[in-house]
Amino acid sequence: MDYSAANTGLWNSVIQIGLIAIAILGANILRRKIFFIRKTLLPTAVFAGFIMLALRLVGILKIDTELLEMITYHGIALGFIALSLRVAEPGEQKTKNTGLKSGAIIVASYCIQGVAGLIISILLGMTIMPNFFKAAGILLPMGYGQGPGQANNIGSSYESLGFDGGRSFGLAIASAGYICACIVGVFYLNYLKKKGKITNIDTENIDEEIDVDTFQAPGEVPISESLDRLSIQVCMVFGVYLLTYLLTRAITSALTAYAPGVASLLNSLLWGFNFMIGSGLAVAGRAVMKKLRGIKIMKRQYQNNYLLSRISGLAFDVMIVAGITSIELEDLSGKWIPFLLMTVAGAAVTLIHLKYICKKVYGDYYYEGLISMYGMMTGTISSGMLLLREIDPKLETPAANNLVVGSVFAILLGAPILALVSIAPKSFAMTLMVLAILFVYYIILLLIAKGRNKEKIDQS
Repeated sequence: MDYSAANTGLWNSVIQIGLIAIAILGANILRRKIFFIRKTLLPTAVFAGFIMLALRLVGILKIDTELLEMITYHGIALGFIALSLRVAEPGEQKTKNTGLKSGAIIVASYCIQGVAGLIISILLGMTIMPNFFKAAGILLPMGYGQGPGQANNIGSSYESLGFDGGRSFGLAIASAGYICACIVGVFYLNYLKKKGKITNIDTENIDEEIDVDTFQAPGEVPISESLDRLSIQVCMVFGVYLLTYLLTRAITSALTAYAPGVASLLNSLLWGFNFMIGSGLAVAGRAVMKKLRGIKIMKRQYQNNYLLSRISGLAFDVMIVAGITSIELEDLSGKWIPFLLMTVAGAAVTLIHLKYICKKVYGDYYYEGLISMYGMMTGTISSGMLLLREIDPKLETPAANNLVVGSVFAILLGAPILALVSIAPKSFAMTLMVLAILFVYYIILLLIAKGRNKEKIDQS
């Protein structure tokens, strides 16, 4: 085997990961040493990502964007599997039915984004851009709410229906949404800080005390064990991820064989949101291990919360840098007006909607819930996590878990929206009306559920 630099297959991934590592370290130094950058609250991973993106666009760095997209994809799943394996600690905040409520918030956000996007595309198609694809507005929730995977799939399918450049348009919206999540989210964090609404968000000055109780809970595998404790955590995370792959492959293969129509609709969704399947398997594995310890078959607690949190932090940091660096804004010739209008409108209506509804649902951790949900509903779940970590660096609130569990419920609650995607090109007006009705419906459900919970608390 050739071990020299001529073997690009051997060294390429190492070089790309090394560039990410250097960018993170460099961004961290600049953030710590330059007061202006630190005061912007720009997360280190985001800063590193934009540095690499700028260097790639000017041609200084040769970046393998395909590899970085793979890192982003796998990083989401690995990070949330690590989080989901953590054992519940005494005093940890628990909430009731927040998964269902968060799912309703996510789907309601899809609806309001779809309404805003369709109003713009329909009005442009009826006025100054008569040849514009009037159903293009439905790509706003696909790009903002569901990410580049769905935006790519739906945009490509719309190209066959007459939307020239639909794939590029969808991917551009998804990329703009990610940038919006980072930039608008950071500006909003600064605004909240200036207004005194949030405190202790300067993570540079947080003193985190690590003692024996933090690093080793009673009953855990001792440090003197022959197998390193970090190795155990990594093995569990990747073991669950392997099971995630096998389960997803089994489901999609079965759908393809026995229900090809359903497979064409769901297979890409299942692979795109495999982190939710992984999180579910991790939770199930955690429950099994707890049961085995309860009946004395398993004598040790193999999960270490501190190390699992560090693994998830590493996965999220690398994923964020890779995701930003790999952003591609393809040719939008002739579509800049609808693109700019939709991206700005999407950012605005999403923030206004979430500011109102998150205050009703999340209460004690309103700002954590708002910031994380805004990051996810304009970008991806990774951008929601990076914003959350600026005000909840230890992920002590349920906000991070709500993103995952809420996304699971959103798949079920959002089934009508997936159906509307295929209907929109044929009847864009009816699609707009149905989205508006669904939005009102989910908001009313959330308010009713909130009212019932308050009555139960008052009676107790």
